[in-house]
Amino acid sequence: MTIKLGVPSKGRLMEKTFDWFGARGITLERTGSDREYSGAVSGIDGVSLVLLSAGEIPRELEAGRIHLGVTGTDLVHEKLVQWEQKVEPLSELGFGHADLILAVPRAWVDVTTLDDLDGAAAAFRARHGFRLRIATKYHRLVRDYLRDGGVADYALVDSQGATEGTVANRTAEAIADITSTGETLRANHLRPLGEEPILRSQATLFRSRTATKTDADRAVLKQLCDMLGL
Repeated sequence: MTIKLGVPSKGRLMEKTFDWFGARGITLERTGSDREYSGAVSGIDGVSLVLLSAGEIPRELEAGRIHLGVTGTDLVHEKLVQWEQKVEPLSELGFGHADLILAVPRAWVDVTTLDDLDGAAAAFRARHGFRLRIATKYHRLVRDYLRDGGVADYALVDSQGATEGTVANRTAEAIADITSTGETLRANHLRPLGEEPILRSQATLFRSRTATKTDADRAVLKQLCDMLGL
């Protein structure tokens, strides 16, 4: 067997992950054409590169099909129930920073806290006869956050893309989404609540707690961690 390392298969996350490992003496590279999801590792023996979408990596770690994986903190926390029992964060990589925030229309000038949102949600339901809708793809994280914040009269609406546009399209009254600069929020006349983000996320190297390892695999993993300074 070999130690399987899962890395995002394209874009800036892949490039920056390659750079991060390269700065520590381990070269990761794609092989074949742009349409092929195959790769190679040099600088250490016994490690194979598995190229996946960032969203697939948490579940591959959970299933034990890869030993290590680079993905966003937000994806691990959202996709894995009791994630601490399934994976271990080994190192934050210092890129891919983004905050998961709750945002409301800029015109809602008197809604700046979760208490304000709870009051607005109750008033909205009394006036319209249905619950205030919050568009998001982060159902688990948002539900837990709102429960802990005491917000009750709301309904989550699934949104897998262009979430900021749901308010303008009148399919939601508020959103919860990842943002790094806030520019898309401002362009869609939205603003975050004046609270701490639901989650601060960045690219992180995780270890699977469920993947099986031989003694040889453990030796390779130790060598790899030593090279990475972990």
